[in-house]
Amino acid sequence: MKAGGVFRHRETRPDWDAYLASRAREARDPRLVNFFSAGVEALSPDTPIGRVPLAALDLETTGLDAGRHDIVSIGVMPFTLERIRVREGRYWVLSPRRNLSEESVAFHHITHSEVAGAPDLSAILDELLACLSGRLVVVHYRRIERSFLDAAIRERLGESLLFPVIDTMSLEARIHRQSWWARLRRWLGQPVASIRLHESRQRYHLPPYTGHHALVDALATAELLQAQVARYHTLETPVGELWR
Repeated sequence: MKAGGVFRHRETRPDWDAYLASRAREARDPRLVNFFSAGVEALSPDTPIGRVPLAALDLETTGLDAGRHDIVSIGVMPFTLERIRVREGRYWVLSPRRNLSEESVAFHHITHSEVAGAPDLSAILDELLACLSGRLVVVHYRRIERSFLDAAIRERLGESLLFPVIDTMSLEARIHRQSWWARLRRWLGQPVASIRLHESRQRYHLPPYTGHHALVDALATAELLQAQVARYHTLETPVGELWR
């Protein structure tokens, strides 16, 4: 994972400022140039999280391997830490370039007949990038959303679409998997807290939603970040402390 010398090691936290500027200069597709240029203008690691426009992103896929599976639906929910713009949420069912499996249908309930008449990702790419442009993307488990979207764009455009995200699962992991008391609990043989979306929301007394619908999960992720910042951070917390 390397571009312009910014990504040097898989576990090294990238310099997103430098990466976005590099991609804005080097991208060939004008849609990607505009997307990365908007990121340069809107996103800085020193900006307080309370001032940053956000967009929760969720994908449903045909499987868990971005190299062998594809996206079947996308949900985007624009928000800030003070307001979720539900009416501006967007949802697309897509025709994947990989076959649906019975397991994936059972998981997200998107059927063969639904995807048969659905557009390819390339047909809605302009709309998707417009929804994300100039916003800090928020996901729950970045290894799905970021890797699948990047792989899909590489396949269609021959270019990468990596970008900084706030990962609400990672924020929960800091508390319930990586803190000293969480490690003590493991050492004592006590069960480890789940950091899945539903269980994470329960800890903040957020309402239960039916999962595995991309737009609903995007809304659920937006609400979870609002609760996490309210409990453990402040509106002045720099985004550089939260993004990955």
